Amino acid sequence: MDKRVAILGIIVENPEMVSNVNELLHEYREYIIGRMGMPYRERNISVISIVMDAENNIINSLSGKLGMIDGVSAKAVYSKK
Repeated sequence: MDKRVAILGIIVENPEMVSNVNELLHEYREYIIGRMGMPYRERNISVISIVMDAENNIINSLSGKLGMIDGVSAKAVYSKK
């Protein structure tokens, strides 16, 4: 299967779930190229961007698992190649 570069956007609206998000990201660390996280204190949320190089099923798996966490939304954008 071909690998693709993707950006995974994550919004954490439940601060109690940050450790769950970090655990999942740690599990997928071999596919993560970079990570940027920003707390948005005015709205009490965190915004995280993850750049990955992996097969579609791996990116989809991480995105799906993140989306199943209470108060967490995740969406992936894929490169065309």
